[in-house]
Amino acid sequence: MPSIDSQITFCYTLDLTTTSRFYKMKLGLPLVLDQGGCRIFRTAGGAYLGFCDREDAERPGGVVLTLVTDDVDAWADHLDEMGVVLEQEPMHNDEYGIYHLFLKDPNGYTIEIQSFDDPEWDK
Repeated sequence: MPSIDSQITFCYTLDLTTTSRFYKMKLGLPLVLDQGGCRIFRTAGGAYLGFCDREDAERPGGVVLTLVTDDVDAWADHLDEMGVVLEQEPMHNDEYGIYHLFLKDPNGYTIEIQSFDDPEWDK
């Protein structure tokens, strides 16, 4: 079977400059490739988020961009310092065994920052 080296989730935006500023300055994600109309940011390892200018971009619905961390509370503090308003403060979700928070990016995409309770996650 051929290997897969990395994963990119591409999302559309009406304002690539504002979106790029948010992901680079507020979330601190490194920009790894600027293709002019698309910019790709590394989230972790071989995982990336790409944003592309599209005049027909619609408000997103049903999409959650989830970033996994060991310290959700530190992210909440960081986002507060950056002036980012949370949609949901950090809380535990017993149904899924996670601790998480929610916010929106400038395009209206829902971002979830979470940690897993299960010690077997990503082993």
